[in-house]
Amino acid sequence: MSLLSQSTISNKISLSGIGIHTGKKVNLRILPSSPNSGIIFKRVDIKNNNIVIPNFENVSDATLCTTISNQYGVKVSTIEHLMAAFLGMGIDNVVVELDSQEVPILDGSATGFVKILKETGLKNSDVPIKLIKINNSVEIHEGNKFISIEKSNATLEIEFEINYENQLIKNQKNKINVFEDKLDDVFNSRTFCLYEDIEKLKKIGLGKGGSLENAIVVKENEILNEEGLRNKNEFVNHKILDCMGDLYLVGYRIIGSLKCRQGGHNLTNKLLRKVFSDNENYSLLEIKGKNLPHSLINNRQYLKSIA
Repeated sequence: MSLLSQSTISNKISLSGIGIHTGKKVNLRILPSSPNSGIIFKRVDIKNNNIVIPNFENVSDATLCTTISNQYGVKVSTIEHLMAAFLGMGIDNVVVELDSQEVPILDGSATGFVKILKETGLKNSDVPIKLIKINNSVEIHEGNKFISIEKSNATLEIEFEINYENQLIKNQKNKINVFEDKLDDVFNSRTFCLYEDIEKLKKIGLGKGGSLENAIVVKENEILNEEGLRNKNEFVNHKILDCMGDLYLVGYRIIGSLKCRQGGHNLTNKLLRKVFSDNENYSLLEIKGKNLPHSLINNRQYLKSIA
């Protein structure tokens, strides 16, 4: 993390697609925004009370995607891939306009968002970024599911493990450093499902826009997508992608080390709610200086607590 001032995009972005769960077409625009305005979603198909803030406290549903709502019941769903792209690209401030409830799924990964964000370019301000620094370890156990976060010196680490009975997926584990590693494989990893679960999804009103064009489908020991996998850890890497997007719902980049086993959107949201239920668990820090050597993350010359 060498660039320590707040960023937005250089020019507006327009794209279209369908929602993987609603099956509805959606037009989306991403607009530049001023420092300290954060990321804002705006439902332009609704005239009044149409602003929805992507904050962990505004998560109203975490069933197979992350859905946020405002106090008037206006919703925006499947925001996690776009939010992960914003986090990975270091984008602090934008307005996201859409004319339907669900963010377009594109190819089921974040690579489409990342590509167009890179092509558009970023505009940096003179306003310093703010960070959330984890101070205390917090964890949640739910049966075979587990998630924890603890303090880290100067970065955000995510270690994720999945374990499926399906013999093709089986057990996968990976660990990334969000601010230092190349994230191409994570961004490029698609959402996935088991073939036998497709009808279950449709019965609960989800997956209406799903296809082999935007999701990996696994049937017994076979991947139904002709191209196969994009990387050997694509299944767990997609879980890491989702986790990145959900973590950015704190409104700032996090300095901490997260571990998760068999988790997902709901467990990540529960963790964030637990972390922020106690002010002792974290500090809100503002960068002072143009560069932040990792060895000096705790040096008051560079950081000023504003919590």
